[in-house]
Amino acid sequence: MSSIPLATVHVMRHGEVDNPDRIVYGRLPNYHLTEKGRAMTRASAEHFARLAREGHNIVYLTCSPLTRTRESAEPITELLGLEAHPDSRLIEGGNHFEGLHVNKDELLRNPRHWPKLLNPTRPSWGEPYGEQAARMAAAIRDAAAKAVELGGEGAEAIVVSHQLPIWMARRSAEGKFLPHDPRTRQCNLASVTSFHFDDLQGNSRPTISYCEPAADLYSGVIQLPGS
Repeated sequence: MSSIPLATVHVMRHGEVDNPDRIVYGRLPNYHLTEKGRAMTRASAEHFARLAREGHNIVYLTCSPLTRTRESAEPITELLGLEAHPDSRLIEGGNHFEGLHVNKDELLRNPRHWPKLLNPTRPSWGEPYGEQAARMAAAIRDAAAKAVELGGEGAEAIVVSHQLPIWMARRSAEGKFLPHDPRTRQCNLASVTSFHFDDLQGNSRPTISYCEPAADLYSGVIQLPGS
């Protein structure tokens, strides 16, 4: 960034979740972080604490209301002293296969799932990509406005959410098509996708930066697209 933006919102994905059975847990409650997942979110919280020591004015924290995102926000509260404000717009995307152990062969063998597989560009199995992008964009912009309200121009906020909604928000902000190959998402566990705003009226697109404070902890973790 060549100049200080009006506001910045750092959108963090939650850490690794305890899910040994590889269930599509979606919006289900009581899916907790693993010990490594907690270490991941601690690494990201320490990244934010370093930014604060360097002069970044981080003044607001909000998160998805699900268990794994609330737990991911805890080390940020500890290190930066910010209360986490739940926002339902930051929740995981709705998914027909929630609660199931799903693989491609199982889906194709079961006729009751076939109608949900007809249109991967919407997608037909869950909340439309466009709806996810719209609610996330509104939540992120509101977090930016709250940061400016609390800390003045140049203030920053942290949002804790989920892979697919974060990726939809980013693709929308960058003016890209929302349908995509899940394997191409740049949104790893406890990663930080930052939205830098020059205005809050929607007259220009935010610029995006990305980092992975917990990259040293990725080896051996279970990764499910959309989690």
